[in-house]
Amino acid sequence: MQTIITFGIMAIIIGLIILIKVKRGGRPIKGNGFSILAPMLFLSIVFTLSISQLMHIPGKPFHLPAFWEMLIAGILGILFGVIMLTQTSYEIREDGLVYSKRNKNFKYVIIALIAIRIALSQYFKTLDYIEFTVLTMELAFIYIAVWRIGSFVKFRKVCAGDLKVETI
Repeated sequence: MQTIITFGIMAIIIGLIILIKVKRGGRPIKGNGFSILAPMLFLSIVFTLSISQLMHIPGKPFHLPAFWEMLIAGILGILFGVIMLTQTSYEIREDGLVYSKRNKNFKYVIIALIAIRIALSQYFKTLDYIEFTVLTMELAFIYIAVWRIGSFVKFRKVCAGDLKVETI
């Protein structure tokens, strides 16, 4: 039953990500692009609160996962971030504003990444709850950080005219 609920929540998250991406695709990125970095700020606040909660579970001592587990989660996070970054690009349109380029593969990449994360989470269910949560948060934060920082750099290069830009 819990697995069905987890898959249901994941389906809702996938749907919301695709819906938000489709809705925002038609609007220009305003300002100097710092809104691209905003999810990292929100994620760091949420993860800090989550770690704080994990540290204060009655009768359950807090401990970090083994170094090799954290290393693997970090490498997977970097890999996922690079994959997302390759699917993200920007363009200056006729109105002189910068827009996200539409990518037909984006929804498939998101679905594949979430499927991989679900498969990994099922594989690592034998880990301690705290270790599993910390590893999942590390992987998510690193891949979002790589993706968003890289996207911000791409955005700034397009604004500066350093990248080859297509005009629609």
